[in-house]
Amino acid sequence: MASARKILKLDRPFPMRRGGALQDVHIAYETWGDLSFCNDNAILIFTGLSPSAHAASSTEDPAPGWWEDMIGPGRPIDTRRFFVICVNSLGSPFGSTSPASINPATGECYRLTFPVLTVEDIARAGHEVVASLGIKKLAAVVGPSLGGMTVLAYCALFPEGARALVSISSAARSTPFAIALRSLQREMIRKDPAWLEGNYAQDAIPVQGMRLARKLGMITYRSAKEWLQRFGRERANAERKPGDPFGIDFEVESYLENHAVKFIGQFDPNCYLYISRAMDLFDLADHGGSVAEALRRFTVERALIIGVETDLLFPIEQQQELADGLSNGTRTVQFARLASLQGHDSFLVDMDRFRPVISEFLAELKLTSP
Repeated sequence: MASARKILKLDRPFPMRRGGALQDVHIAYETWGDLSFCNDNAILIFTGLSPSAHAASSTEDPAPGWWEDMIGPGRPIDTRRFFVICVNSLGSPFGSTSPASINPATGECYRLTFPVLTVEDIARAGHEVVASLGIKKLAAVVGPSLGGMTVLAYCALFPEGARALVSISSAARSTPFAIALRSLQREMIRKDPAWLEGNYAQDAIPVQGMRLARKLGMITYRSAKEWLQRFGRERANAERKPGDPFGIDFEVESYLENHAVKFIGQFDPNCYLYISRAMDLFDLADHGGSVAEALRRFTVERALIIGVETDLLFPIEQQQELADGLSNGTRTVQFARLASLQGHDSFLVDMDRFRPVISEFLAELKLTSP
């Protein structure tokens, strides 16, 4: 199978924000387009919780990426103009060092010996990739969901690292509601007897825990209005198994089951636990004493904040907080409040609303290279 994935291998320890250090760190990433002579046209993309670095197709890997309609020639993130980098998060199982990786000190998988992971660690790993490519300052740093949090962490950690930022369906910190939901997802995985305190074999993962956690996640990624419009009370086509009075009756149940089963085996359970927890731990106020002060210290010249009115996990009020905090009178800040029906996942599916906003913002970025 073709792969465009590249691996940055660090030859020095990688200290983690909450203690401990990783040795022989690998950071997976993909690139599209060409770096300009002045190295001033690079856009760094951070992903949500579960995607790999394969955000779009390329000649090296023609398979569609998770943001296929957003990246490419003539698309909002135009690879004829920009050099685009997408990084697989530290802690994720798609090529970067994670709890599923081999600990070089023991020859065994890290599992729960992996240090506490933070959004700041993910941002710093992304910066290592940028530095390795000889890029001093990004044209923009972009991310949705967890990726939006990582964008904020990046700008806090590297004040001169980017000229612009795009934060999509994200926040300066998680609400108690979002933390409670992710906490329950983690408990579902950890209560599965097959989890074995994280010591499961790869051919015997905690399937039921992952299945339930994914279902709960999928419910919160969309809006109640969309569920009603898509499924109503439509009955499932498949016949219920004999003797099971609580089997699948409705099409929405069938939809959740099918997609949860597809997710199992694609994502490592321990990685899921670590990255989920990192989202809960993140608080931009750690970088200034308050969210407002942290945002005031940002040095980006332009910012685009996109929020969705039906988003349960990152409510529109949190996007407004970011936009207000960044509006210091000297930088250009655009706040796009979208009426997408698909809730938190809108940035993946409602391209008719997202593409124009992002395209217009990036088109106005001025590059020094001709």
